[in-house]
Amino acid sequence: MDYVNGEFYMRSAADTDPYILHSAEDMIRLVEKIGFLPLFSNRIPGFSVEEHTPKGSWWTGKTETDPWEWRVSASPDDRVVYGKFFERKAGYIAKKWFPFFANFRRDGYDFDALYDDGLAPYRHKILMNEFEEGKSWLSPELKAQAGFGKEGEKNFPGIVTELQMQTYLVTGAFRQRRNKKGKEYGMAASVLMMPETKWGYSHVSSAYAEDPAFSWERLITQIKSCFPEASESDIRAVLGIRRTASGREIG
Repeated sequence: MDYVNGEFYMRSAADTDPYILHSAEDMIRLVEKIGFLPLFSNRIPGFSVEEHTPKGSWWTGKTETDPWEWRVSASPDDRVVYGKFFERKAGYIAKKWFPFFANFRRDGYDFDALYDDGLAPYRHKILMNEFEEGKSWLSPELKAQAGFGKEGEKNFPGIVTELQMQTYLVTGAFRQRRNKKGKEYGMAASVLMMPETKWGYSHVSSAYAEDPAFSWERLITQIKSCFPEASESDIRAVLGIRRTASGREIG
């Protein structure tokens, strides 16, 4: 996405693009092929959903062809997960690759252990407490439930983004809020959950046995295999995290 003279312009696929995306299913298959894919364009040419979509497909509101709408059908799909994973921006990670992200980003720590070792702030703990026993929350409802807002704790969006970057939270779906009569209203909001709720603890933690630095190298190698012109500095920037959850610098 480019910002020119006060307006946003979406990058689009060339007619000859072998991976041009016409549906959410096309997108999910491309995410599985590459392993992980940001939603919007970034420092690595071609490494985004945006750059593989036809011109004029964005922001139309058409469920079948608008990549912004694909989030609604793709986020609950068992093959991928959606969240703010790249430079604090949105994207998808394939099920196969998520354990390596989790191992690197978490440095082998489940959240409770991270907090017990004094490596997570109290406001992060307040939010994570609401996800016990596999609960999921519509984002505005979580904000209220956890005591964030005008008279309460601050920086709810920033904390949710940080917890997604650390792979402790993901977006499991999108839905509208309901009023007291049960009628839906407003724009669809993200339904947040732990990835363990989506895929189970054994899958999410399945790479914990390897050194997080090795998981990092897996990610580097995979990006380079698909985008050989990408520099390591650009890869580090797009992955968007310099240190693991424990504060250890890797990469």
